[in-house]
Amino acid sequence: MRNVMKKMVLPMAALALLEDLANGAIRRERVFREREDLLANDDNWLKPISNISKSYILLEICTELGPGLERQTARSHALPVPIQVLTTLGFLATGSFQRELADRHIRFPYDAVNQAHIKAQFAEIAGFPNVIGAIDCTHIAIKAPSEGEYAYVNRKHFHSLNVQIICDAQMRLTNIVARWPGSTHDSFVLLTNSSVGNRLEPGSV
Repeated sequence: MRNVMKKMVLPMAALALLEDLANGAIRRERVFREREDLLANDDNWLKPISNISKSYILLEICTELGPGLERQTARSHALPVPIQVLTTLGFLATGSFQRELADRHIRFPYDAVNQAHIKAQFAEIAGFPNVIGAIDCTHIAIKAPSEGEYAYVNRKHFHSLNVQIICDAQMRLTNIVARWPGSTHDSFVLLTNSSVGNRLEPGSV
C-alpha cells in the first residue's frame, strides 16, 4: 500500500505544481529588456526631449551627478544615470514624463521592410493577409474637467478620454493617440486626427 501511495504522490505533486504555475501562484523570473545606450545616438534626438543640442553636455551632467544617482541593488536592475537625467530634463522642458520618451520607443512601421515582417507574423497567427497592426480605442476614466465637461462624457455615461492604440503581432505598441474626449467617435480619431490615419488614407504607406 505504501508503494502505491508513493507512486501516487509524485504525479499529484507534479499536477499541483502545474496548477500553481497556471494560476500565477509561483512567480516567474523577471525578464529585463536590454536598455538602449542613449549616449551612443546622434544629437538630433536630444533637442525635443531636453532642449540640449549637444550630447557632450549631457555626458558632463551625467558625470557630475553620477555619484549621487548611482544605486547598487540586488533586487532589480537600477536605472542608469543617463535615463534618470533625461527623464528629469524631459519633464522640466515639457511638463510630461511620457510624451518625448515614448516617441523613441512607440513608432508605427512606415517602412516596407518592417511592414513585410509584421504582415508575415499576422498571417502566421490568423491566416489574414496584409495586416500591419491591430487597432482599437479604449476609454480611460478621468475626473470631470472644469471646462467642456459634457464633451468628455462617453456613451457609457462616465467621463473619459477615448484613446486609440495600435499594436503589432507581438503586442508591442506602435501608435497611441490619447488626447480626445470620451464623446469622440473612434473613426474620427483614426481617419481625421491621427498621423497613422492621415498617412494610410491616401495610400502613402
